[in-house]
Formats: sequence, structure tokens, C-alpha cells
Amino acid sequence: MLSPILAPAAVLIAWTLLMLIWMAATRGPAIGKLAPNQLKLGARGPDLDGVIDDRINWKAHNYDHLLEQPTIFYATIFILAFAGFSKADVVLAWAYVSLRVAHSMWQAAVNRQPTRVLLFLLSSVFLALAVRALLRVL
Repeated sequence: MLSPILAPAAVLIAWTLLMLIWMAATRGPAIGKLAPNQLKLGARGPDLDGVIDDRINWKAHNYDHLLEQPTIFYATIFILAFAGFSKADVVLAWAYVSLRVAHSMWQAAVNRQPTRVLLFLLSSVFLALAVRALLRVL
């Protein structure tokens, strides 16, 4: 039987890939509408800030965020999968993933700061899971 602690990590990976698709589906056409002089040769994602609509860039910003803090989550999950975990750990992992998905949807669609910051902070609290993983291996 597969470890239930791995399921939240797999869901967050799938969500990250969905955000990649959403970003590409919105950003690609926007870039295609730019005049040649609006985008310098070798431009990168951040170079599009202020060039294309902010609502389109929000998806890219969120995709970047999903490749930052969740790396701690993935490492934590793998440590717990190998070192042992409890049902509480699984619940904490699902809470983290749920809040990250909510944060993504909010940032990509609405992006109002107070709610976005609250969702980020709440999800970060559930990274206390990393402390639980540390205690398991010490």
C-alpha cells in the first residue's frame, strides 16, 4: 500500500503543474500580442511585469511561489515517509496543501493582499510539520 503521507505532496505537485498550464495558457497569447520592441531579446518572466496585464502575471507569480516554499514541504514529506509519520502528520500535510491551493486560486484570480497574506501565513504555520520530521530523525 502506498504511504498516505505522500498523497498531499503528489496533489501539490499536480496543482503546480496545473498552475504552469494556466500560466502558459494566459501568458502565451499576451506575449504574442506584444510589438517586437516591447520585449527585449532574452527577456525573462520578471521582465514582463508592467508590460503585460498584471492579472496575467499573477498566475506566473503564483507558479514561482509554488516552486519556493513548498520545497520545504516536499523534503519534509519524504523524511516523514521514510522515518515514520502519524495520522496527525497526514492531516497537517493536507491542511498545508489545501491552504496552498486556496492561496494559488486567490492570487491568480483576485490577488487582494490581506486575504493572500493570511492564506500564506496560515499555510506556513502547517510547515510545523518540518519540526515533527526533525524530531523523528533525531
